[in-house]
Amino acid sequence: MGANMARRLKDRKFQVTAVYDSNRKVATELAGELGCAAAQDLSEVTAESDAIFTVVTDDNAMRQIFSGSGDNLLKNGRGKLFINCATISPQVHVDVEKLAQNAGAESLEACMASSITQAREGKLCLMCGGNEKAFRKAEPVLKELAASVRFIGKAGEAAKVKALVNMVMNINTAGLAEGLLPLARATKEQYERMIAEGLGELDKSGIAELTFKDRYKSRDGGSDRV
Repeated sequence: MGANMARRLKDRKFQVTAVYDSNRKVATELAGELGCAAAQDLSEVTAESDAIFTVVTDDNAMRQIFSGSGDNLLKNGRGKLFINCATISPQVHVDVEKLAQNAGAESLEACMASSITQAREGKLCLMCGGNEKAFRKAEPVLKELAASVRFIGKAGEAAKVKALVNMVMNINTAGLAEGLLPLARATKEQYERMIAEGLGELDKSGIAELTFKDRYKSRDGGSDRV
């Protein structure tokens, strides 16, 4: 997601100054593609940028990049804007906002409900939480990345909405999966029965004959097909 967001911003004529990834090879390859620096340290990304997007895997990774001993993003952070797009716990967003404020920086959560393809096309759905001033500051660049940008409220609130969105999607996926396997088997059995009863030359609408008898008669009977 982060790589495609960076590509999109470059397409839209934003200056992408530096990228960072814990996998050095990934960072180097993306930097070569974008024509920017492949930062070796998190603090280097901050030093080179006005706004820093983060997309990490989980709560621990988020805490590490903002408060890890030694190198972290908040070194050189004064006056910078951090836009955090990962799906993580609401409390972590609250904690990161406090850390940023203590460093003289601003932090905004911009939770994504979209796919990798949509990130490349600038069609993300972004739900934002934090200080509204930070949101307004980030809004122009967010609109280049997203088809929908909404300010939800204080830090942590957007993450709660994202959790609800994920929950609904996951319930729907599980329900669909649970329903499809027995339905597929029952459907196959119905069509096999249709063929066994001599109706195999009909199109799929002929399946109705198994429920509504005599809707179809053989060609010798002279009636129209269903």
